[in-house]
Amino acid sequence: MENLSRTLEYKFQLGPGAAAVEIDLKPGQKIMAEGGAMIAQSSDIQIQTTTRQKKSGGILKGLKRLISGESFFINHFTAGSNGGKLWLAATHVGDMQAKELNGESLIIQGGSFVACNEDIEIDATWQGFKNFLSGESLFWVKATGHGTIIFNSFGAIFPVKVDGQYIVDTGHIVAFEETLNFTLSKAGSSWMSSILGGEGLVCKFNGKGTVWVQSHNAQSFGGILGPKLKPR
Repeated sequence: MENLSRTLEYKFQLGPGAAAVEIDLKPGQKIMAEGGAMIAQSSDIQIQTTTRQKKSGGILKGLKRLISGESFFINHFTAGSNGGKLWLAATHVGDMQAKELNGESLIIQGGSFVACNEDIEIDATWQGFKNFLSGESLFWVKATGHGTIIFNSFGAIFPVKVDGQYIVDTGHIVAFEETLNFTLSKAGSSWMSSILGGEGLVCKFNGKGTVWVQSHNAQSFGGILGPKLKPR
């Protein structure tokens, strides 16, 4: 019989421009979510805030999440005897998707994690100095275990099935399966053409698996919007 805590009943709403997720929790079911993601909830759902996942880690893991673009805090929701509904919002203005994990790992860009059941371990993993060159997220969030994980994108999100090699701009990667290997390289034939073309670095995925791609680049958007904002 399937473990109830490993299965989330959810429905995406208001997407794709400003997606939210409605989660139906069974009696006693527990999930954890990114700090600040909760919109609304049934009155008998209990909430506990920690700086880490309850089963492992400590302040260090909280700091790693903070550096990766995640909140320092994680909220743990527990449904009462009658169950309940929980609404969560995306951090970015965009869409959401979910994936069922069966013991494998999913790598998610910093800032895109929304929620999962408590049988999934969330951790931030260092990807090496090469990521400094890309100007994108320095950390990826690694989710491992059994159950449902929900993540969001900046703009629309769509999965791409890879069987061989596939190239994605580093600023448009949302998540990818750990079965895929990847290397970073310049987008054009030379560094100069890559920089002038506005592409910078791309990620070359190799192997077999799925990569989730977002339509917008948060860093590029920030670069356009930032100079137009008045100083406070």
